[in-house]
Amino acid sequence: MTETIHITIENQHGEINQLEIPDGINLSLMEVLKASEYDILATCGGMALCATCHIQVIEGMDALEPLSDAELDMLDTLPDANDQSRLACQIRLSPSLDGLKIRVFGNN
Repeated sequence: MTETIHITIENQHGEINQLEIPDGINLSLMEVLKASEYDILATCGGMALCATCHIQVIEGMDALEPLSDAELDMLDTLPDANDQSRLACQIRLSPSLDGLKIRVFGNN
């Protein structure tokens, strides 16, 4: 039986939607957001080199893997980054993320 991962997303306009993602698709959160037509540039293609997939974790930070040095270095370049900031490209989807709530900033 395949589990479903539910992620709540608030976009840059304050609209809230929920994604239902099947477990086992082996994608990053950035890839799912792009496929779901959220305004995520992801210029570097998921290598943690550009920070254009910056998100804010509203709820569920404890379910995420710790920040890597590369992710931390990129977040340090952003003036609006805070303790809830992450790069969506560095978040691998797993059942532990069920219930995650995030805010995407968009590129407008």
